[in-house]
Amino acid sequence: MEGLWSVFGEYEFASYGIGRETMVKSLCYGYATALFAAPFLGVFSDVIGHKKSSLIFCILHFIFGVWKRISEQPSVFMTTICLSLANTIFSFSFENWMVTQHEKQGHRLDSLNDTYWLMSFFESASFIASQMFANWLIGNNTEKNTAPSFVVIFFAATCFTFITRGWTETSGTASLKDYSRSFYAYILGDKRIWLLAWAQTCLHFSIGIFWILWAPTVVADGREVQLGLIYPCFLGSRMIGSTAFPCLTSGPSSLRTEDCLVFAYIILAFLLSIVAYDYQEIGVLVTLFCLFHACVGFVLPSLARLRTMYVPNELRGGMMGFSLALANGAILLSVVQGGYYRNVGNAALMTFGVSGLLLAAGCMHALKQWGKQPYNNWRKQ
Repeated sequence: MEGLWSVFGEYEFASYGIGRETMVKSLCYGYATALFAAPFLGVFSDVIGHKKSSLIFCILHFIFGVWKRISEQPSVFMTTICLSLANTIFSFSFENWMVTQHEKQGHRLDSLNDTYWLMSFFESASFIASQMFANWLIGNNTEKNTAPSFVVIFFAATCFTFITRGWTETSGTASLKDYSRSFYAYILGDKRIWLLAWAQTCLHFSIGIFWILWAPTVVADGREVQLGLIYPCFLGSRMIGSTAFPCLTSGPSSLRTEDCLVFAYIILAFLLSIVAYDYQEIGVLVTLFCLFHACVGFVLPSLARLRTMYVPNELRGGMMGFSLALANGAILLSVVQGGYYRNVGNAALMTFGVSGLLLAAGCMHALKQWGKQPYNNWRKQ
């Protein structure tokens, strides 16, 4: 569902006659919505249960799909808000639900390693499949309302049915007052979790800057490039990068996760810094972008593992929502200054992303030095 909407985002807006300024405003609406909604949705997911939160994800897609079927030109404002809320829930609710169920069913904690990299691997694979599926559904039809809303309605209803009937409820047991007290004690009062949250924030920020600027960078100077063929290369590179996670973090010669992340963040910063100088060779740009996503594919399951080590499962959604809010706030500021007012160039925005990645590397180094006994000891049971 997430992938089907994202395939024809700007192209569909253009088919309605929507200009660049309105598209930039829609980005601002989306990031502003995520900025204020992410902490609330994270806490909401922890308190009422991840199952209900995931059902809301399906309902948002269902409502928006029906709205697009009955409306000739849906409001850009409402479109962006609905999809931003759904994307925010998608960012943490399903992962948190999986981890909670994994613990309740008594599985080995170290087996989450395989689950994390497979989660990242198949997420990228499903995005590639959604692009192929959407292209097949639309074919040569380039008229308005091109997004395959009917299929999304079907997927949302199917997902809602399976979640309702077949998946175990994981409702929270603590009251909001008790949750707030625990959150202050275990999340805001622990410098290790602050470091992990900042590292997550910096990664989300750099990825957000990348997805906003990669297409304008590739087509600079009026070059004609088939962006639809480059997009799957990025996701394929992320899939390859995720397969490196079990190789480096498991086995007799495994490295500590924090050490791996320090090097991964530095490599990400180096790759993005080259692009910040606006290198004009397309082959080099695409290669750098693919390497960037390969590193992202490794970092994502690594951060998921650290969250399991340091963050209590009962507070996991709130912590992830907090880090997402910080990232979306930084991206919103960048879009307003760079895309709307044009006070900052694309190269400068990428440089900000580089600075964030270097800061994240420093956070991982400090976490390695300060991390004593984590909340959830990573051990075989």
